[in-house]
Order: sequence, then C-alpha cells, then structure tokens
Amino acid sequence: MPTPLARPQTGSVPMAAGLTWDAVRVPRNVGLTALSILGSGSGAVLEDPSALALYWFIPAGAGADWAITNTRALGAGSFVVIPPRRRTQGPGPHWRICPGEGAWKTDPNALKAAIEDALDSARGRARAV
Repeated sequence: MPTPLARPQTGSVPMAAGLTWDAVRVPRNVGLTALSILGSGSGAVLEDPSALALYWFIPAGAGADWAITNTRALGAGSFVVIPPRRRTQGPGPHWRICPGEGAWKTDPNALKAAIEDALDSARGRARAV
C-alpha cells in the first residue's frame, strides 16, 4: 500500500489514510510545541499552511480511539495531501520533518502525551495573560 515514502517526486497528491497509516491533524500552534516536546521521538511531520495544521503519521488503526481536544485522527475514508519527499517549504503542504527511510511513523502514545503537554502549556500561557 502507498506510504508517504512511496509517492512520486513531482507535485503534491492526496493519499488515503487508514491503509498503512493514520494521520493526526493538530492545530499549528499546539503542533509546534508538541514537535518541540517530541524532539527526536517524532516521525515525519507535514505542515499545511492553508489549514494552519501539522500532521503526524501513526500506525493504521491507532487513531480509532483518538480523543484529544482540538485534534483529529484521520483513518479509513480520509485523505491527506502529501508533498514530494524533500519539499520543506511552501507554497502548499510541505515537510517540517521529512519522511525517513524506515521510521516515518510516530508512536501514538508519545504523540498523545506531547500534544496533551502542549495543550497544558497553552492553557497555562492563557491563564497568565
């Protein structure tokens, strides 16, 4: 089945989630903090500037019970626009962290923890204002 690694090197194309991977869509402001928290524990991360969102890839089916505020798991029946493997700037979708040769998925539990920490951090900043 197609993965973000198996896509052509030309323009961006929509790829179906739920076959070999699910994706998790996170608002950009929370996603950037979560990315910082994950550090080297993060797999590939896609940024879509038009949606103000970051996307992580997790094993297929891992998003079925996803329930984190302001995030959305994309599984079977969903599509994600995938850019060429080394596109790291817009316009359009591009990679914050390019897919590697093997470890492009992020552990869903680590991702959940990072997003929850990022949300707590954002709530703390809002209370301090």
